[in-house]
Amino acid sequence: MDCYALIDKYYDEQPELKRVLINHSERVRDRSLRIVDLHPEWEVDRQFVGDAAMLHDIGIIYCDAQGIFCNGTRPYIEHGYLGAELLRSEGLDRYAFVAERHTGVGISMEQVIRDDINIPLADYYPVSLEEKIVCYADKFYSKSHLDRELTIEQVRAKLWRYGHDAILRWDNLVRLMGESSR
Repeated sequence: MDCYALIDKYYDEQPELKRVLINHSERVRDRSLRIVDLHPEWEVDRQFVGDAAMLHDIGIIYCDAQGIFCNGTRPYIEHGYLGAELLRSEGLDRYAFVAERHTGVGISMEQVIRDDINIPLADYYPVSLEEKIVCYADKFYSKSHLDRELTIEQVRAKLWRYGHDAILRWDNLVRLMGESSR
């Protein structure tokens, strides 16, 4: 899979947004692959994890987030689902699951209702190990502060706004990945 060619297809006319997307995605990819390499017992598809990490945020092009050059019209929280639709239109269903399930530490059906998110009513939690790896790695890198890497504790603090269940899901991901607090 040539992830860069697919990104070029949709982002060539938005070079600043493309730069942000690629920088962020490469950092997520690199951390995801380090985690895979630390766990040979998992027997996950390393190439898929790397490519999925590169494509997990491809839907930001449709969203409105001026601080990171997103000039679309949709709320940013919908970027995972919108990216999944884009990836499915390209015949990349397996990658679409990673895109739609990586936001936060998953989006609950209750959150979809409460926040009136314009996506089909469902739970959007990472299911496969590959999805969990990319979801976890993504939390350490902001697209608005490309030079920063958050700590486990900083991510945890940011997730409090989503409630106790989000914190439990985060803590479970930290344990699964085998990383400890720094």
